[in-house]
Amino acid sequence: MQLQDNLVPTAEKTLRFIELLLDEPEGLTPQELLAELDMPRSSFYLLLRSLKNLGYVEQYESRGRYRAGVRLDAWRGGQSQGSRELLAAFYQEAGRRKWPETVGLISAAGDLLQVLAQVEGECTVRSVLQVGQLTRDFQAAWRILQANPDVDVRDQGYCLQNSNERIDLALPVCRDGSHPDAALIISAPAFRYTSNGFLDEYLNEMREMAARLSYQLGAKAYTPYRKEDDTWRNPQIPLPVEQISAFLNGPWSARLACLRPDGTPHVIPVWQEWDGKAFSIIAWQGSQWADYVQHNPNVSLTVDEPWQPLRRVVARGNAERVVGNPADLAALIARLTRRYLGRESAELNAQIACAFRIVPLSMSGWQGLPGQEAAA
Repeated sequence: MQLQDNLVPTAEKTLRFIELLLDEPEGLTPQELLAELDMPRSSFYLLLRSLKNLGYVEQYESRGRYRAGVRLDAWRGGQSQGSRELLAAFYQEAGRRKWPETVGLISAAGDLLQVLAQVEGECTVRSVLQVGQLTRDFQAAWRILQANPDVDVRDQGYCLQNSNERIDLALPVCRDGSHPDAALIISAPAFRYTSNGFLDEYLNEMREMAARLSYQLGAKAYTPYRKEDDTWRNPQIPLPVEQISAFLNGPWSARLACLRPDGTPHVIPVWQEWDGKAFSIIAWQGSQWADYVQHNPNVSLTVDEPWQPLRRVVARGNAERVVGNPADLAALIARLTRRYLGRESAELNAQIACAFRIVPLSMSGWQGLPGQEAAA
């Protein structure tokens, strides 16, 4: 009888918790939930943690509002706002081309995975992901989504899983640029590829797609798993000129370093385009750094990647404001939005204050960890 007396109010509180989340698509803070539920804080946070681990609750920003998770969304046949943004970005990106193999999007749902979306490949024999499926399959995605991923996943920024039937390549999509919210996956029948052949065919393209998805969701830079205490083991070697150009044409944002009028440094992420001779960067309306570099044009620009082989390029030069045909600026903005957002956006033109061109006085590139020597 005592057990029954305890279970009834607990079930009532749990159902009320779920009703509150379903009624508020924008989410609720812990304080708002506590006020409605009228329960001890310790019991509340135990319930919150349990529902979150099971995939019924999700939190997009650290210390942010809680919303209905993917498993709870299945009850009402819809998605939360964050899920809708992610799915819209995925289908926009996946629609940029026809895929020979199946591309999909997978998220964690407690101790399971949920297939959020897929675009089937065009090959007659192909992998198929069942949208909405809760599964323990797709170990490549599972390893990508772990809070503490394996060292090889963290170092490489991807996971390749090759079985007798299927080969999967998964990469993290990170709303904040660092912590995975979902796994982008490409899946194919195993007989069609070797592991190296699959990576050669799809790794770069999938990495660019994962970066663009992350940028669309709000990431300032795509640096998954980046931690201050990461230890990298590959030695530093210089990058040849042709590899520098190839690297700079990837989806990486740059960090611009300039000086404020008082002489203190200012560093800001910017979109960049390299044409083989100079960098072009754009300043948004209200960007203070645009004033700084017009006052002192001496700048440096750093572009790097957070995984092996740890390529990076550093350039120094003078930033010169571009003054010319408005059509040229519009064309630059169109190229940059296609590169970083996956589409052109005419609305962004009004949000761009100006563009700068930086002809490097010096530029060098490396890969690997400084301070380690390459083996002879």
